Amino acid sequence: MKKHTIAVIVNDQPGVLQRVAGLFGRRGFNIESITVGASEEQGLSRMVIVTSGDDHTLEQITKQLYKLIDVIKVIDLSSNAMVGRELALIKVYAEPSSRPEILGVVETFRASVVDIGTQSLMVQVVGDSGKIDAMIELLKPYGIRELSRTGVTALNRGNVKQ
Repeated sequence: MKKHTIAVIVNDQPGVLQRVAGLFGRRGFNIESITVGASEEQGLSRMVIVTSGDDHTLEQITKQLYKLIDVIKVIDLSSNAMVGRELALIKVYAEPSSRPEILGVVETFRASVVDIGTQSLMVQVVGDSGKIDAMIELLKPYGIRELSRTGVTALNRGNVKQ
């Protein structure tokens, strides 16, 4: 199973996200992450969806998406060089004695501390999914209290515009 990152340009209308997600569910396709936000054109939104499957599965997903009236364009971002990023906020137990070690991990990953409590630190990290997974693994021994990830957002590199 290969990971596919697709961008779906849709009309910015109520219920579009529900229809797209429902299509995936009805067809038995899994959504690993989904992000939605404004696009470069007014009235249109960009959904970035990460899913798994072979090339035939991706073709089926694309065909099914185009059947939805609010879908304008479907772009397979993973077929070309792309930049994908994710944001994570990680709240970790941080006794004063363990803070220097945690700050060493934060610095190594070029992350930042965005909140300090008496018994915790909140760390913000931006990068590809592998970087975030690695940071989470290194912070687990300290005790992760809460974790929130945005999901991947991506664009093709260079002059590729689809």
